[in-house]
Amino acid sequence: SMTKAAIINMTQGLAKELGRFGIRVNALLPGITETKFASALHADPRNRAMVEKLLPLGRIAQPGEMAGAVLYLVSDAASYTTGSCITVDGGWLA
Repeated sequence: SMTKAAIINMTQGLAKELGRFGIRVNALLPGITETKFASALHADPRNRAMVEKLLPLGRIAQPGEMAGAVLYLVSDAASYTTGSCITVDGGWLA
């Protein structure tokens, strides 16, 4: 999507600009996730079934499934990671 492309470009640009100050810039690109915010998208069982059919993993993500990627990005394990965008979308962009 255009929004994700903008986030990728911004993340990479800021990583180049801020790296010399020891600031790492990374992003999480989540797919459709079971949240209050997105509930209207999957409240109708027909819409939900259509979306799940389009997802290679066949289901909508749970919020906790984003946590592992976020934990990595904020941990010391990611100390040499900058300008990266981690996609957690069940294969939507595959």
